[in-house]
Amino acid sequence: MSWTARIGAALALAAGSAAATGATAAVGHPVPWQLNMTEGASPLSHQVYDLHMYAFWVCVGIGVVVFGAMIVAMMRFRKSRGAVAETWTHNVKLEVIWTVVPVLILIALALPATRILINESNTGDAGLTIKVTGFQWKWRYDYVDYQGRPVSRVGFISKLAFNSDEARQLDSGINPRSLKSKTGYDDYLLNVNHPLVVPTHTKIRFVITADDVIHGWWVPALGWQADAVPGLIHDMWGEIDTPGTYRGQCAQLCGQDHAYMPIVIKAVPPAAFQGWLAAQESRARLDTVARTVQVTSVPAPAPQG
Repeated sequence: MSWTARIGAALALAAGSAAATGATAAVGHPVPWQLNMTEGASPLSHQVYDLHMYAFWVCVGIGVVVFGAMIVAMMRFRKSRGAVAETWTHNVKLEVIWTVVPVLILIALALPATRILINESNTGDAGLTIKVTGFQWKWRYDYVDYQGRPVSRVGFISKLAFNSDEARQLDSGINPRSLKSKTGYDDYLLNVNHPLVVPTHTKIRFVITADDVIHGWWVPALGWQADAVPGLIHDMWGEIDTPGTYRGQCAQLCGQDHAYMPIVIKAVPPAAFQGWLAAQESRARLDTVARTVQVTSVPAPAPQG
C-alpha cells in the first residue's frame, strides 16, 4: 500500500470514529478508536471545545510554516547543491517579526481563553444548586434549592454499582465484559448505584467539597473539572442540552480505590425532574414521620425504687 493510500485510509478511519463519537456523545459512553476531545453537552463545554479546535489549527499553521521553512532550507540550500552559507549574523527586521508575531498569536489565544474562564466562574442565576461531597471512595449529592425554593432533605450516596464492585474482586469469576448497560454498552466500573438526576436546559450550580482527602469531580461533558478539598468549597456551573447519561471519574489520586468512584449524571426534561424531585421530597417527609413515630412509641423506662 502506498503512503497516499495509507493516509487516505487513516483519514477514513478518523471520519468514521468522529461519526461514531457524535452518535454516542449524548449518552456519554467511550467509543473504541475515539479521537479528539468530546464536544460535551453544555454551552460551556462547547466553548471549551471551540477554543481547543481554534488552538489546534493555530498550532497546525505554525507547524506548516516552521517545518515548511526547514524542508525548503534543507532541500534547496544544502551543501551538495553548492549552497554557500551567508556571513551575516543579525537581521533586525526579521528579529522584530519573529518576536511580534508570536506575541500576537498568544494574545489571540489568551482573549477567548480569558472570556471562557470568566464565564466559567459566573455561577449566578442558577436554577438548581447541588452540593457535591467527596468521600473515600464515593460521592454524596445534596439538593439545596430549585427555582428559588429550598429543597427539603433530598440527598444520597452514589458509589460504584454492586455488579462492578463484585466483578473487580480477585477470583470473582465474573467476566467484566459481561457487564452491559440497558443500551448494550460496557459499563464495568462506569456505573453507580444512584446516578445524579438533573434537569436539562437549566443552569446548575455545583458546590463541591470533600470530607476526608482531596478528590476531583470531573464530568467531561460539562467541560471542566473541580477539585474537592476538605474545608474549602469550589463552585462551578453546568447546563446540559440533551437528555441522556453522562459519565465521569474522580480526577485526583485519593487512595487505594481511587479508580472505583465513578460519576454518573442522568439528565431528564424539566417536567420529569420536577416529578422526580417531588417524589424524593415526599419520601423524605414520610421517612421523617416514620422515625418520629418510632421514637415516640418507645415506652418510657419504669420508675426505679
